[in-house]
Amino acid sequence: MPKKWYAIQSKPNKEQALCEQFLSRGIEVFYPQIRVNPVNPRARKVRPYFPGYLFVHLDLEQVGLSTIHWIPFARGVVSFSNEPASVPDNLIEAIRKRVDEVNRAGGEIFESLKHGEAVLIQDGPFAGYEAIFDVRLPGKERVRVLIQLLSQRYVPVELQVGSLKPLRPKKQGKISPPVK
Repeated sequence: MPKKWYAIQSKPNKEQALCEQFLSRGIEVFYPQIRVNPVNPRARKVRPYFPGYLFVHLDLEQVGLSTIHWIPFARGVVSFSNEPASVPDNLIEAIRKRVDEVNRAGGEIFESLKHGEAVLIQDGPFAGYEAIFDVRLPGKERVRVLIQLLSQRYVPVELQVGSLKPLRPKKQGKISPPVK
C-alpha cells in the first residue's frame, strides 16, 4: 500500500513532543506552526496552526495502527466509523502554502492590528459592519472592537479574531475612537 497522509491527534500541548516521537522513528511529519507576535516577550513565538493535531506520511498497513496508538503523547489517528481517514496530498500542500504565506507576512495577520485601525467584521451577527479595533483580549483568539450602531455612540463588542478583516483607509490614517 502506498504512503498516505494521516491526521494524528496529540495530547493537550504535546504536539512538538509527538512530532519528535515520530521523527525519531523515521516517520515523515508535517507539523504546521505559525509565528505570532505576543504581547509578553517571554511567551511562545510560534503556535500550532491546528492545535492538538499534526500530520504523518506513512504506509499505515506497514507501520500498524496499534503502533501509532502506543506512541507517547498520541491520542490516535483521526478516523470516521473506526476507519482511519487519509488526508489528500493537495490539501497538505494547500496548508503548507497558507502557513508559509502567514509566516512570510511576519506572522499571524491580526497580531499586527493597532488600536484605532478600521476593520470589517466578516462573520456572526455583525457581519458587514465596519468597526474600530480596540484591543486583543486575554486568551488566544478574542478581540474587542467598537461598532457605531443606530446612535452616535460606539458600542464595544467582543469577537473571534478570525472574523475580522483589516480595512486599509485611503490616505486617512487611523480612525480615532471616542474617548471613554
